[in-house]
Amino acid sequence: MPLRMTPKLEIEQFPCLSDNYGVLIHDADAGVTASIDAPDAEEVLAQLAVKGWKLTHIFVTHHHNDHTGGILKLKQATGCTVSGPRGEANRIPGIDKAVGEGDTLRFGNFDIEVLETPGHTIGHIAYWFPAAKVLFAGDALFSLGAGRIFEGTPKGMWQSLQKIMRLPPDTQIYCGHEYTQSNARFALALEPDNQALINFAARVEQLRDHNLPTLPTRLDLEMEANPFLRPHSDAIRSLLGLKDAADWEVFAAVRELKNRS
Repeated sequence: MPLRMTPKLEIEQFPCLSDNYGVLIHDADAGVTASIDAPDAEEVLAQLAVKGWKLTHIFVTHHHNDHTGGILKLKQATGCTVSGPRGEANRIPGIDKAVGEGDTLRFGNFDIEVLETPGHTIGHIAYWFPAAKVLFAGDALFSLGAGRIFEGTPKGMWQSLQKIMRLPPDTQIYCGHEYTQSNARFALALEPDNQALINFAARVEQLRDHNLPTLPTRLDLEMEANPFLRPHSDAIRSLLGLKDAADWEVFAAVRELKNRS
């Protein structure tokens, strides 16, 4: 019996706009290519040309313009299919398929599980590829940070992050923005004695000194160092004076402190 080969998901990440990342994913065996969000149509098209890939899909995480601004031009140029959050379908141009929690999409040889992650926006979703152990988190989670809460509630946002925290520890996480360096400075102010964070921040400095991306990140590393995922930390609780508070209340206090920093 011939061996069944594990499908390969090729991922190309590139900077665009001021601090966004564009991401292209490609299944060569199936001949399909997707853009995770569409921040900049010209840059996406340029990257497609470099790789020799034809865009077949766009997977949208939320309605903000720096994630949707290139959709219509890309759709016109390629005829790709656009999937996005059901809760924001009326605010996403060119959407063909509205999806939500529990839905599964097929991309070539890969199943994609849709996770509803509201908070940053009310209908925000993330895309989980179990076979590849990759999550495309949009602006729900950043390396050493989390999305600002524009439309949801702190408690709801914490519940969204808990969904992500339940994924396998070695999950690779792609985020929408390069914020890690500033996030590291904030995190160190909360947990200056966290050795995992100290090591993480040092590596971030090295990468950014060479203008290299800090993403993707990995879930187990974030669990050790990201203060937004660490409301159980005695150091954080003590600093905030929230020793006996619920985890979501500690998360809310961390988010508010970061808003003011």
